[in-house]
Amino acid sequence: MPVTTRNTDTRRIILDTAQRIMARKGYSAVGINEVLAEAGVPKGSFYHYFASKDAFGEALLQSYFADYLTDMDGILAPSGESAAERLMAYWQQWRQTQSVEECQGKCLAVKLGAEVADLSESMRLALKEGTSAVVDRIERTIADGVEDGSLSIDGEARVVAQALYDMWLGASVMAKIHRSLEPLDTVTTVTRKLLHL
Repeated sequence: MPVTTRNTDTRRIILDTAQRIMARKGYSAVGINEVLAEAGVPKGSFYHYFASKDAFGEALLQSYFADYLTDMDGILAPSGESAAERLMAYWQQWRQTQSVEECQGKCLAVKLGAEVADLSESMRLALKEGTSAVVDRIERTIADGVEDGSLSIDGEARVVAQALYDMWLGASVMAKIHRSLEPLDTVTTVTRKLLHL
């Protein structure tokens, strides 16, 4: 196996392992040694793959959003369903991922957003880029829904998309605090009203 493939695979294993651990514990509570031990990677090799813990955090978020956006694109891709149906399927998927482990969820934007935005400028920018890409996709789907007549909005698609994303992030945090799906159920109802569904 070529060295570059092995390096890429090992780097990916480290990132995937860190994502699983940090989705439960957060960023600051997890040491690099814990991630490497869980990944089965020798301790001394971390800096071969990442220049610093900050660079590692940035790579972690970039990797997370790349995977997230691929999944999101699959849900929102034009199909036999209306844009409104595809968008509501996305929100349902969001609800399901946030309902696991007593509403502790799996979304790193929810879990790490407030924590790392103050710790690292590069991680904050990775979060900003990733969340902006999510809002871009929501906006496009809303615009498609207005065009196909499956939904309607008051105002601009971008403003509605940003408001929806912000509400879902907030509801996900509240679901974690209350260990209840009620905030996600409430935001589902409000989403339907904003989209006139």
